[in-house]
This record gives sequence, structure tokens and C-alpha cells, in this order.
Amino acid sequence: MNCRLFASLLATALIAPPALLLAQTAGAKPAAKKAWTVPRTSDGRPDLQGVWTNATITRMERLPQFNGKLDLTDEEAAKFEHQDQEESAEQPGKDGVTLGGVKFSGANAGYNILFIDRGNELARVDGKKRSSLIIDPPDGKVPARVTAAKGRPAFDFGNFDSVKGRPVSERCLVGFGSTSGPPMMPVLYNNNYQIVQTPDAIMMMVEMVHDVRVIRINGTHQPPQVRLWLGDSIGHWEGDTLVVDTTNFTNKTRFYGSSENLHVIERFQRVDQNTILYRVTIDDPATWTKQWTMEYPFVATAGPIYEYACHEGNYAMEDILGGARKTEKEGAKQ
Repeated sequence: MNCRLFASLLATALIAPPALLLAQTAGAKPAAKKAWTVPRTSDGRPDLQGVWTNATITRMERLPQFNGKLDLTDEEAAKFEHQDQEESAEQPGKDGVTLGGVKFSGANAGYNILFIDRGNELARVDGKKRSSLIIDPPDGKVPARVTAAKGRPAFDFGNFDSVKGRPVSERCLVGFGSTSGPPMMPVLYNNNYQIVQTPDAIMMMVEMVHDVRVIRINGTHQPPQVRLWLGDSIGHWEGDTLVVDTTNFTNKTRFYGSSENLHVIERFQRVDQNTILYRVTIDDPATWTKQWTMEYPFVATAGPIYEYACHEGNYAMEDILGGARKTEKEGAKQ
């Protein structure tokens, strides 16, 4: 082959491939998106490990404007979320603050926008924004209380005799609002959880008051006389769903005025890369006329979880008891 012919063929080879590549690309179909599969631990179970948050502005009970409607349209959800952001941006005055159309006053008025971190969206399940965490009963309301429980307070907030007479959350021993669970409820702030998983146990560290739940897999409950603040949690797997059965509560952490015979059944299901679907059923025949169920997502978050040292420097406790003593002295003078 002479040099001139070789040079000609070489030039053609250098010019032709881009055009040929364009022609092939134009007719090619895009690669199919790889389907997501559940990540698994070494023992084959769904991997729930990581840092998650259940922060949401969806309220436990359905607000009146959403009566009869669990799933909201995008327009309805956007309107409510915008309204909530506007209300949250208002600094609370002496009369408290309004959040999600609900007025917080009195003791709760101490929380301003610097403390609140509930996110800015309604909970999303199956692609739909939810109007309430409660899905059963269908009206999104807590069932009626039984006669014996109607007059039973969740706690005697009027007891100022000593530190031990105050609620455990006020003493920084357990997170308020059942954030530690069960049920593990979203509250005003610090809604982060870290899950560590082994074949025999699952640990859930709660950001609020750094509470820790340990769920024993395929274990048996403690004897009835053994009572724990967070209850006694036993887990088992039903397919790819972790089911947790909790009993043996004390009478100090009474969820929504429940009795120490509260029975909670939780279900944790990894539904996609960034979501654990959480469903929890509350059963306490001594308190409510029937069982009720809530459902909402735990969403992956970067973390980390920082220590929440509420107990150290809890000067509010001194002020609470000191104020009670001052009131007593003023009453004695009169």
C-alpha cells in the first residue's frame, strides 16, 4: 500500500466514527432503569440500618377541613403546607403560636420558631400526602374512651411536691410526646432515629433525650411484674416486614392517657431506598373502645444524631418547684 492511499484511508477513519456514532445514538433506546431491590443484611433480612426522620406537619388526628379525606390532592397539600409555613414563621407572643391551624398556648407557648423543626411537608404514603397519621378509624380520630378511662388524666400535672412528682419528660428522663415510643411519634423537634441491626436484636437510638430501644428478635416477654418506661419489645419477621410487639409498660409513660396494660404492635417495612413505612396499632381495652392504627414514613436523612443533653442544666425544674414554694408562701400569708 502506498503512503498516499494509507493517508487517505486514515483520514476517512478519523472523520467517519463521530457521524456513525450519531447515527447509532439517534436510533438507540435509552437503557432501562434498574429496579430497586431491598438491601439485605448478612442473615438475609431487610436492612433497616441508618439514620431516619419521621418529622412531618401531618397531625395525629384529622383536622376539620379534611373531614372524610385521608389522601389529599397536590393542590390541597400545597395550600396547607404554605399556610403552615406562614404561621410557623410568626414569632409567638404571650398568647402562644399557631401551627397547622392549631393554637399552642400556656406551657407550650415557650416554643418559638428557633425550637421547632417538624419539617415543612405533610407525610407522604403511596405517593399521596396524608391528612392525618390515624388511618383507622376512617374518620382519622382517636376512638372514644371507655367510661372508666374518661376521667383518668394522663398525668397529675398539679403535683409540685418534689422532682419525682413531675412528668418523666419534664425531668428529661424520657422524650416528650412519645417520640421514643412505642408508638414512635413525630414531635416539635429532634425527630431523628438511628437503627443498628443484628440477627438477634435491633437497636433504635432516639435523638430526643438520647433514649434507646432494644428490640429482641424472637424473644419472649418479661414477666408481668417487670415494667419498663418504653415497654418490653419483642420482634419477629413476617416476610420482609419487621413486626414488634410491646407490652409491660409502667404507669409513668402513659401514651395519650393509656393504662399500663397498653399493647402496641408496630410494623417496619423498607419500601424504597429512602423510606421505611411505619404502621402502628394501639390496643388498650381499659382506655379505648376499640383498637386504632396510624401510618407514616420514616425518611432517610444524612445525620449524624447529636447528643441531646436535656438533664444537665435543667434549670427549669428549679424554677417550677421554686415557683410552687413561692405560691404556697403567698397563700399562707393570705
